[in-house]
Amino acid sequence: MRFLCLAIFYLIAVTNVTAKIEPPNYNFSVDKFQDFMPGKKLVDINKKYPGKKEVMFKQGPFITYKYYIEHIRYKFAILVQTINGTVTDFHARLPQYFLHDIFHQSLINRFGKQDFYKKTEESAIYVWTNKKNIKHVYSGACTITCFPIFYAVKEVKHKYGGSYQPLLEKFNDKP
Repeated sequence: MRFLCLAIFYLIAVTNVTAKIEPPNYNFSVDKFQDFMPGKKLVDINKKYPGKKEVMFKQGPFITYKYYIEHIRYKFAILVQTINGTVTDFHARLPQYFLHDIFHQSLINRFGKQDFYKKTEESAIYVWTNKKNIKHVYSGACTITCFPIFYAVKEVKHKYGGSYQPLLEKFNDKP
């Protein structure tokens, strides 16, 4: 009996010591958003994500679609605004199981240090103003742990006319 207890204790100890635990977004790459960047064609997105879009709303010539990005066993929504079959901007509500530090660092590795940073209470917003004519906006918050809230991208200089309103601005409108 004593030998059996020692063997079980040994197996539990070895199993816990050798277990590797990675955060859910450890291997998530910002490259997943490359398909939805401004200037990309809706036809190409539909080839890669067949039958996975949903029309969210239309405003004049602008149509906003909802797609889902899959990562490991999770999926999250990304809203993509288009005009004449070309992406103008996107807004992704990032999963809260992602770790803020890892996602923010991946953006810094890709685009360098943010141009603008503002913290309000426990939330922060990070802005990269003009990286190859594209503005990147990322927001994260902290409670017990830090987690991302959203990631949005739009063109800085565009030719969409006066009726163009990026998704991020639409979400911030007050009724």
